Amino acid sequence: MNKSMSRRTFMITTAANVAAPAVFTRAVTADEPIVLRCSLETVPSHARNITIRDYFSKIEAAAHGRIKTQLYESGQLFPDLQVGKALLQGQIEMAAPGSWSLTGLIADADFLQLPLLYGRPIDALHRVVDGLPGKLLAAQIEAKLGAHVIGPWLDLGFFNWYSTAKPLKSYGDLKGMKIRNNGGAGQAWRTQFMGAVPNTTPLPNVALALSQGTFDGLITSNETVASARYWEAGIRYALEDHQFIGEYIPIVSLAFWTKLSPDLQQLLTGLWQENVSVYRANMADAQARARDTIQEHGIAIVVPAPEELDATRQKMIAEQDHIVKQSKISAEMLAAVSTVLAGAG
Repeated sequence: MNKSMSRRTFMITTAANVAAPAVFTRAVTADEPIVLRCSLETVPSHARNITIRDYFSKIEAAAHGRIKTQLYESGQLFPDLQVGKALLQGQIEMAAPGSWSLTGLIADADFLQLPLLYGRPIDALHRVVDGLPGKLLAAQIEAKLGAHVIGPWLDLGFFNWYSTAKPLKSYGDLKGMKIRNNGGAGQAWRTQFMGAVPNTTPLPNVALALSQGTFDGLITSNETVASARYWEAGIRYALEDHQFIGEYIPIVSLAFWTKLSPDLQQLLTGLWQENVSVYRANMADAQARARDTIQEHGIAIVVPAPEELDATRQKMIAEQDHIVKQSKISAEMLAAVSTVLAGAG
C-alpha cells in the first residue's frame, strides 16, 4: 500500500512539475504581439503587395511591438477566391481581395460590373465606391463574412481585354474567343455579350494556362500583365476599353478586430485613412508604368474611340435588367449606384 501510494505521489508530483513550465510559459507569452496574417495571390512585385507591405511596416512601427504582421504572397496560402472563407475560419486575419472575388459569397459585390459603370472615368467611380454603394457592401461583408472593412478601397486600376494569338482591333475580334476572367457573374456576362466564352482560372495558374492554350486571352489590368510578365506566356494584344475599375477591399476578420484594444483599432483605421490617397496615386502610377512596360515587350494596345465605347455602354444598359437578375444584385444596391452616378454627372 505504502509503495503504491509512493508511486502515485511520485506520478502526481512529476505531472505537476511537467505542467509548471507550461503555466509559466502562458504567463510570459500573454504580452506577446497579436499576429496579423494577410494572404495575397499576386506576386511580390505587384502594386497591391507593395501597398500592403508598406501599410504593415507602418503598423509595426506605430504599434511598438503589440502587433506582428505576416504577409503571404503569390497565393502561397490561398487564392483570392478563397480568402473570404479563410477569414471566416480563422486561417488568416487579413486580406485585400478584389471585389469580384467575393461575389460567390456576397452577390452585391458584383455591382462594379453594372453596364451603367462601363467605361466611366475614375472620379465618378470613386464617388460610387466611397459613397453609399461601398458602405452597403461593407455592411454585408461584416454580416456575412465576419469581417471588418478597415477603410476606403484600394484601386487596382482599369481592366481590359488581352489576347495571345488573335489581334484585338475592335470588339468584333473577341467573338468566339475563350476568355479567362476573375470571377463573378458580371464579367462572365460581359464576355458572353461580346460573343466570347468565359473561363475562370485562379490567378496563380494563369501563366501556365495561357502558355498551354487553355484560353485565348483574359480580362485583367496592365499592372497585372506587367508584374506577372504575361508576354512570356504569350500575351501579344490588348483592347483597352476600361470596362470596369478593379478595387481591392481591405478587410480584417472580426475575431482579430475584437482582440484589439480601441487604440489599436484606431491605429489600423487611421493609418489606412491617412495613406489611402497616396496608395491610390501609387497604384495609378503603377498602371501607367505598366502600360509602357507591356508595350516595350511587344504588346500592341488598341483603344476604342469614345463614341464606340459610349455606344457599347448603351447596348449593355439595354440588357441591364438581365445582368442584375443573373448577378442577383439587390434593388437597394442598384438604386444606390444609380443615384450616386447621377450626382457624379
